[in-house]
Amino acid sequence: MDFILQPWPWYVSGPFISIILFLFFYFGKNFGVSTNLETMCTMAGAGKISDYFKKDWKERDWAIVFLVGLLIGGYIAINYLSATPGIDLNPTTVNELAELGFADAGKAYVPSEIYSIENMLTLKGFAILLVAGILIGFGTRYADGCTSGHAITGLSSFQLPSLIAVIGFFVGGLIMIWVLFPLIFG
Repeated sequence: MDFILQPWPWYVSGPFISIILFLFFYFGKNFGVSTNLETMCTMAGAGKISDYFKKDWKERDWAIVFLVGLLIGGYIAINYLSATPGIDLNPTTVNELAELGFADAGKAYVPSEIYSIENMLTLKGFAILLVAGILIGFGTRYADGCTSGHAITGLSSFQLPSLIAVIGFFVGGLIMIWVLFPLIFG
């Protein structure tokens, strides 16, 4: 049981990801999560508002099951298969985040300074989540996929647009962490 409760090394988790990806390719499916939002909007009747959503959502019903499995698996992993509730962050990172006002850095997966109900209901907290949601939604649509779809499926099938998208994700992440993050929270 100790093996399951600890973080798995790359040489164990990597082949598992490869097997799952191979199964996706074998069955003619693409791995990615962002398309599920499109599928849910289609199911909810967004096709009446926009032609973009006039699709047969039943062709992607497997993806909704996959998404539900991710949520259930994540819940089980964090609540029943984790040795500790915290994460193992570099002490330098913890100190730098503490200087920016993140008291729970390394103790929780998501910072309460952003995701607690109290902070989400403030103007700053609401604005951060709204702008981040719009940017992520626009970026995902513009890049024609999310980070997991491009980085796992796209790169493994040697797609140049996915390589460009992943480089863009990486550069955007660096700009966010080294430039914008200190301006917002510093």
